[in-house]
Amino acid sequence: MKLHTIDTGFFKLDGGAMFGVVPKSLWNKTNPADENNLCTWAMRCLLIEDGNRLILVDTGIGNKQDEKFFSHYYLHGDATIDSSLAAKGFHRDDITDVFLTHLHFDHVGGAVVHKGEKLSPAFKNATYWSNPQHWDWAVNPNDREKASFLKENILPIQQSGQLQFIDPVDGIAFTDEISIRFAYGHTDAMMLPLINYKGKYILYMADLLPSVGHLPLPYIMAYDMFPLKTLAERKAYWYEAVEKDYILYLEHDPLNECCTLQQTEKGIRVKNVFKLDEI
Repeated sequence: MKLHTIDTGFFKLDGGAMFGVVPKSLWNKTNPADENNLCTWAMRCLLIEDGNRLILVDTGIGNKQDEKFFSHYYLHGDATIDSSLAAKGFHRDDITDVFLTHLHFDHVGGAVVHKGEKLSPAFKNATYWSNPQHWDWAVNPNDREKASFLKENILPIQQSGQLQFIDPVDGIAFTDEISIRFAYGHTDAMMLPLINYKGKYILYMADLLPSVGHLPLPYIMAYDMFPLKTLAERKAYWYEAVEKDYILYLEHDPLNECCTLQQTEKGIRVKNVFKLDEI
C-alpha cells in the first residue's frame, strides 16, 4: 500500500462559523482571520494505492460552479486534483474508487464535471462510494444544510450508474487494510476511513477535526448539525486516538497534514505534526 497527499487548493470560510461559540480572541491565535473575518482552509484529499485499486478519498470543491458561487469562497492556490495526481504519476482515469466521506460541496464538488452541456462523473472508470443513510440525508436536505448539498454535485453520480452504497456499520471493512468509521454530529453518517499503514493506523478526519486548532473539545463548528453529538464523538475518538496512537490525517488544516495526540493537563492536545510522506 502507498498513500499520497492530493492537494486541491485553498478556500476561505468565516472564522466564527468554523469555531462556533468559541470567542475569536481564542481561535484567532491558531487560525488567524483576515480583515473580513475569513480564515484559510485546505481541501486536502488522499490517494490510496491498495493492490489493484487506486482510491481517492474526497474530491475538493471542483470548478463547475459559477463565478458568483466561487466569489463567496475565495479559492486560491495553484494545486488542482489533476496537477496533484500528475505529480504522483497518475491521471484521473486511473482512479478505480472515489470514496466520499460526505456530500458537502467542498468534499464532493470535484466528483462531477461539465462534459459539454452534460454533468458527468469526473472519474469515468471509478466506482463512487457513499452510504444510503447519508445519501438520503443529502438529496432530501433540511433547510439549514441544503446550501451545502448541491444537487449538481450529487445526482449525476447516481444517474451514471457508478454509485455504490456501503452499509452504515461502524468498523465495516472497505478493503483488507481499510475499515470505515462513522460520525453523526457534523452531518448524518459521515464516513471516516481508518487505514492500516506501515504498522500504524491513520484516521482520515474529514470534518470531525478540521484543523489542529479545533482539538479542544468545545471547538465545534457552527456548521455541525448536532453539536452535542459531535462533542461526544470527538471525546470518544480523541481518547481512542491517544490510546491506540492513531495518526490523524487533516483535510482542512491549512498548514498541517497529519498529527498525533497526547493527554495533557488541559485535556487532549496535539503531540506531533508532520507530513504524510514522513511516516
